[in-house]
Amino acid sequence: MLLYTKEQTQNIHEQSFAYLKVVEENHVLNLTLNRPKQKNALNEIITKELAFAISYAQHNNSIWAVTLGAEGDVFCAGADLKTFMGHKDSDSGSSIPDASETIILGDLFDNLHKPCIAKVGKPVYAGGFLLLAGCTHVVATSSSTFTLSEVKRGIWPFQVMASLLKIMPERKVLDWCITGSTWSAKYAFEAGLVTMLVQDNDLEDSVSALLEQICQNAPTAIRLGLKALQELKEIPVAKQHQFLHERLMEIIQTKDAQEGMLAFREKRKANWSGE
Repeated sequence: MLLYTKEQTQNIHEQSFAYLKVVEENHVLNLTLNRPKQKNALNEIITKELAFAISYAQHNNSIWAVTLGAEGDVFCAGADLKTFMGHKDSDSGSSIPDASETIILGDLFDNLHKPCIAKVGKPVYAGGFLLLAGCTHVVATSSSTFTLSEVKRGIWPFQVMASLLKIMPERKVLDWCITGSTWSAKYAFEAGLVTMLVQDNDLEDSVSALLEQICQNAPTAIRLGLKALQELKEIPVAKQHQFLHERLMEIIQTKDAQEGMLAFREKRKANWSGE
């Protein structure tokens, strides 16, 4: 379930964002965490702004992919501890309305059925991993680092643990949670958290190349494929192939599928509509 309706998000570019930069171009919604003085720590305002932007991206078929970057010298320091202590950021200037339900960071990306690329060239800490685990791709520079240090503060990374278990072996996740270690980008890549490892000065070009590759393919097929993957988790094993056959019959009827098959027969490049 998305936390904001299509009607609520349709005027996104008229909204005032306090801690999130939002730029839409060439079918891509580029989001940038913009709370550098607080090391992009996640408080209730920036979390609400992320939920709003993600809802907008999902509601609009003209958005084919999302990127997530960060200003400052830290990608994300995790949750803002002041939020846990009841502090309200009432003077941020953000115009984003409250969500229909409580925003759970670990679930934030579950209903975004679009490719989402995290651009990581800086350290990531604690709850920041919830953002990375929610993305379909994590492109990281060789100098970036990843620290899961909650146990050193007397806390256990409950949501991070659950999110990491979706993409990494259980023993590696538990070792990280127990030791509170800092991982190198190379180790994070080998463990499965990072999907692409690049040199420090190649981050933007590498993400641009990946976006170009993604946007050459049918956005409707990708959207419905990611939606099916999410739904498949709730389908009994014995009924999964029936469910997926039904999804195939559904996707064949889309404009993008009809265009793709026609372009193949005519030996030309497809013109995707996102429908």
